[in-house]
Amino acid sequence: MSEANNSHNQQFGSFKEFYPFYLAEHQNVVSRRLHFTGTALVLGLVAYIITFSLWTWLLAVPVVGYGFAWIGHFFFEKNKPATFKFPFYSLLGDFVMFFDILRGKVSILR
Repeated sequence: MSEANNSHNQQFGSFKEFYPFYLAEHQNVVSRRLHFTGTALVLGLVAYIITFSLWTWLLAVPVVGYGFAWIGHFFFEKNKPATFKFPFYSLLGDFVMFFDILRGKVSILR
């Protein structure tokens, strides 16, 4: 079992401690691309929902976001999403990684 998978058994005292684990769980470029796409779609969908007051569409937000992310984990990373054990940190990690990709700190090219 990899070190990253063993980390599913540990606790994190802060998001700063968690984020390196989160990145280690997202080493596959296709998985990162899927996470990026899902997060971008979530942001666009939320903006659309707010703009047009389509509040029942909020039910689609987790399906869109987690759908792309979980495909990345189950088919490309071949690991269990951190969301299952660390839901808040994992959600925050999705957005931090999204913006790190935009800033060029995390690559989706290789």
